[in-house]
Amino acid sequence: MPIDRSLTKELCELARGLLESGQVECVIGYEAAPRGGARPLFAYSPADASRLIWSTRCVHNLTTYLHDKKKPRRRGEEPPRVAVVVKPCDSRTINVLLAEGQIERQRITVIGMACPGMEDETGQPLAHCTTCGDRVPLVYDLLLGQPPQVTPATDDYADLAQIEALPPAERLAFWLRQFDRCIRCYACRQVCPGCYCTTCMFERDDGLWVDMGIELPQKYLFHLGRAFHLAGRCVACDECERVCPMGLPLRLLNRELAREVERLYGHRAGQEEALSPLLFELGEEGSPI
Repeated sequence: MPIDRSLTKELCELARGLLESGQVECVIGYEAAPRGGARPLFAYSPADASRLIWSTRCVHNLTTYLHDKKKPRRRGEEPPRVAVVVKPCDSRTINVLLAEGQIERQRITVIGMACPGMEDETGQPLAHCTTCGDRVPLVYDLLLGQPPQVTPATDDYADLAQIEALPPAERLAFWLRQFDRCIRCYACRQVCPGCYCTTCMFERDDGLWVDMGIELPQKYLFHLGRAFHLAGRCVACDECERVCPMGLPLRLLNRELAREVERLYGHRAGQEEALSPLLFELGEEGSPI
């Protein structure tokens, strides 16, 4: 794993300063994983900050951990102030969570990293990096690195075209085969920063339309329901597909809906601090209600 020594040094010094000054109580970043690659790190002391790294294997969307920092640790205290390291795709999540009132901007220090694109364990570019046009985070307080000189990404949705070219019966059969492999481990839901409901409707034991069963109909409804819940909100970090132990092509579902939302409403999730028009109902005069 090629660690960027220069940016790692800058990041460690920056995090150490934030913690020593008391500006934040925790810095959420990356450290080297025992078996290679990177894993999330929660630095609570200046000494912890020395473990931070930056490399093309820093794939996790760390903004999902902000949900754990929204409440005070003890009664009568204020919620903690934290810093979080974000890539461009992660920064889009910041905009979504701000628009939905899930985080307080003044309590979060956003450390933006100019991104050359992330890689998997074989050194190949991640799929979403090949179609991402952002190389500098859209939201940040502090920016490290220079925007890399890369060929502008173009997204022709060729991956969706292959599925859409199938006859409807074959397309349905494809998705049923995929959903049937699901083991309902909820890894996709847990890693997603857009899934933050206290009680998930798909995990209730008294659900009328869907329950916790692992038969195909329940799994089918779970994945379609989650995809629709993320329509107009998914920032295309692809963490759901990355963590799926069964390798389900969840990226295809999310991209299909993201394309439709952009086509119908001209909205791309996270490009600005705004709710998708899809989330509004129009009144008789055409005004949101």
